Amino acid sequence: MSGTVPSPLRSSVSGGAKGTTQPTAARSARTTAPDSKSAQARTSTSTGAKPNVPRARRMQLSLTRLDPWSVAKVTFLLSIAAGIIRVVAAALLWILLNMIGLFDNLTQVVSKTGLDAGGFDFGQVMSLGTVLSSVTIYSIFKIVVVVVLVTIFAFLYNMVSSLVGGIHVTLGDD
Repeated sequence: MSGTVPSPLRSSVSGGAKGTTQPTAARSARTTAPDSKSAQARTSTSTGAKPNVPRARRMQLSLTRLDPWSVAKVTFLLSIAAGIIRVVAAALLWILLNMIGLFDNLTQVVSKTGLDAGGFDFGQVMSLGTVLSSVTIYSIFKIVVVVVLVTIFAFLYNMVSSLVGGIHVTLGDD
């Protein structure tokens, strides 16, 4: 970070306005001067000494604003993925329960207890189509609710963040 200034920033850092030029000798000396760290690294490796190992850097950042539109888009896509997973899991669970005969056993238990009032069939009530349509409706409802609530949370976070300064995070280069 010390040493030379990147070329796009040179004109604004040098203090001159656009169109002003510096003397050629000063400009070439600044751009061609080797970085002191790279020169030390070259001399230490050529003499057989241990090269300079860069130390871990730490940056303290603050999360001061959430864009509600981007939060809503990401939440919507993640909710869609969760809904698809929920429907597939319900289908697999129904297939597993049907394979072990749970629905037939429950129908037999209901008929043995005398609660069977006219040929109750638990397998027909809990058919795959009924279960999947119920889970799909529930997933759509949950997608809408989650997206609305998280977007409201983003607006609330922005208001609170303007008062307290946001969440402070320290990032390390380990």
